[in-house]
Amino acid sequence: MQLGIEPDDAALRGAAVYSRPVLAIYDAFVLRFTNSFVWKCPSHYILDFYNQNVSDKHLDVGVGSGWFLDHCRFPPQQPQIALMDLNENSLRKTAKRLNRYRPTQYRRNVLQSINIDESDFGSIGLNYLLHCVPGNMGSKMAAFQNLKPLLREGGVIFGTTVLGVGVHRNWLGNHYMRIFNATGVFSNKEDRREELEYGLSSLFARCEITMRGCVAFFRAWK
Repeated sequence: MQLGIEPDDAALRGAAVYSRPVLAIYDAFVLRFTNSFVWKCPSHYILDFYNQNVSDKHLDVGVGSGWFLDHCRFPPQQPQIALMDLNENSLRKTAKRLNRYRPTQYRRNVLQSINIDESDFGSIGLNYLLHCVPGNMGSKMAAFQNLKPLLREGGVIFGTTVLGVGVHRNWLGNHYMRIFNATGVFSNKEDRREELEYGLSSLFARCEITMRGCVAFFRAWK
């Protein structure tokens, strides 16, 4: 595992929630419960999105528990996979889960300049990362600016994020939004689809965004 420069406090708060006990229940709580009943976006839609976009050389940023990487269909049987996260627990758990692919690991803050030994990725995934990144949607575009040089020409950067504005939330959605933003797990109260689309279109040749419940599915091509 390669360590990067020290992350700032706000970024650490968003990543710190992924302790080993939390990761032990992550799949049940996030992928089965909150995705379906809170954000109204069952996990199979996200898995389908991975299947549509992963490539022979993939970088995943904000890896969570690694469930989607473990279950998605990569084009070749032995893809090159790199993992990037601020949380060492997430990196270790996901790397162990994907041991058959021998992934490389990088502990980095995507809001800061990224220096790693690899580039020319055909796909970069940011699943459920942006709503945990501190700042507004405009400042979060720094993540895409920092990751873009790692993407090959014609490659795709894709992901999902829970939006804070312009979506219909049920009681559970409002409840969890308040808790997660108050504790620093989320930073998405003002996140809008329009700002995400504007930021991506200013950085990439082409982009598209679709919605499922409270979740924006985005992808952009270099």
